[in-house]
Amino acid sequence: VQLVESGGGLAQPGGSLRLSCAASGFSFNTYAMSWFRRTPKGFEWVSGIYFDAKYADSVKGRFTISRDNSKNTLYLQMNNLKPEDTAQYYCAKARTTVVDKDTSEYDYWGQGTQVTVSS
Repeated sequence: VQLVESGGGLAQPGGSLRLSCAASGFSFNTYAMSWFRRTPKGFEWVSGIYFDAKYADSVKGRFTISRDNSKNTLYLQMNNLKPEDTAQYYCAKARTTVVDKDTSEYDYWGQGTQVTVSS
């Protein structure tokens, strides 16, 4: 199993970035996937998807998660970025079809991609 994130970088407050996570080595369409992030405050779940999308309150209305099962790729469209969104972002494969905030429910992780929001 391999998960490779891309798309991070520097954005200004109010700007946008789109993260991608290319998956391989498993049946992508049969598992839930999530995005997590590591900030100075800790490690937190951001968003997840199997059929339906779920979001942390801190990103609801600004971030959109999606998946393209034909391309084995997970996405996170991040709009109206805030300095507090600065973090290392990770995609993770769930053990089942259930989206969960608990990291123990995920068995594979990408290496992460850095997002920095600053003027």
